[in-house]
Amino acid sequence: MNDQTQKSSGAAKFQAIGIEKYYEEVGTRIEVLKGVDLHLPQGEMVAIVGASGTGKTTLLHILGTLDRPTAGKLLYDGVEVLKKNDVELSVYRNRMVGFVFQFHHLLPEFTALENVMMPGLIAGRDKYEMAEKAGDILGKVRLADRIQHKVGELSGGEQQRVALARAIIMKPLLLLADEPTGNLDTKTGYKVFQLLQEMSAEYSLSAVMVTHNLELANEMNRCLTLAEGKLQE
Repeated sequence: MNDQTQKSSGAAKFQAIGIEKYYEEVGTRIEVLKGVDLHLPQGEMVAIVGASGTGKTTLLHILGTLDRPTAGKLLYDGVEVLKKNDVELSVYRNRMVGFVFQFHHLLPEFTALENVMMPGLIAGRDKYEMAEKAGDILGKVRLADRIQHKVGELSGGEQQRVALARAIIMKPLLLLADEPTGNLDTKTGYKVFQLLQEMSAEYSLSAVMVTHNLELANEMNRCLTLAEGKLQE
């Protein structure tokens, strides 16, 4: 296990407590999460593994407030995040949470630079300021020479690096990655993962990554398994 950013002894900045999620289908209750607890100190990187269909993506969406749990709490610095209304949650997501998905979800009609600028523009930031920041971050993910290229002109690995840059431009405190290397070949996927590690360390991000790649998972500070609705060491 990689110990270069081992910070698990610190106080938890972000906490998920007793997270439950179930669905009702034709009178049948389908339980997905059954009391998940997760405590993340600042700067810690955690991998979540488990069989398909166990609720890993559902958990990630709840941690990022894209979905609400049936029961449980999300605390950031001791404040209950889920008590915010939808508008407040949108602001929280934009400023505090960065997302990287298996499929990059970039906007094809825009350049790499414009895609990375987008979260700042949505937040009402000055476009010149955001262009400067986006160019700087794209340089850090080794794409300084590709900033004016549109999505279709980039390789799969380059697209995912743009997605990573977009996820961190607002300097979030929590980075959530759902199979960020799953759509890439092994070599390219590992390069993207290394950049994710580098950016997490540089910006002191707490990071949660869902992955089926046990080799990558074991390079995180902790590797947890989601099984039968609960997280296990």
